[in-house]
Amino acid sequence: MNKGDLIDRVSSDAGISKAQADRAIDSVLRGITDSLRKGERVTLVGFGTFGVSQRRARRGVNPQTNEAIKIPATKGVRFSAGKKLKEVVNKRKR
Repeated sequence: MNKGDLIDRVSSDAGISKAQADRAIDSVLRGITDSLRKGERVTLVGFGTFGVSQRRARRGVNPQTNEAIKIPATKGVRFSAGKKLKEVVNKRKR
């Protein structure tokens, strides 16, 4: 599923226009992004939690030249699936 498919689904399920669904989805994504940028966690009960993790600076090796390089510290985004999402994904069809 891509964003266009999601817009179609939200539009159909909510009985709103595709333009309204697009704005609603953009607003949700912008809210999640802004919270993560501030270092806050975003929890959607039953779905999961988005959070920011820190990676320390470290030394690595360039595989082409075997030269030692410094890899700077970075932030990464983590997602932890909620209990209900895990149950739905792992449910076996009979």
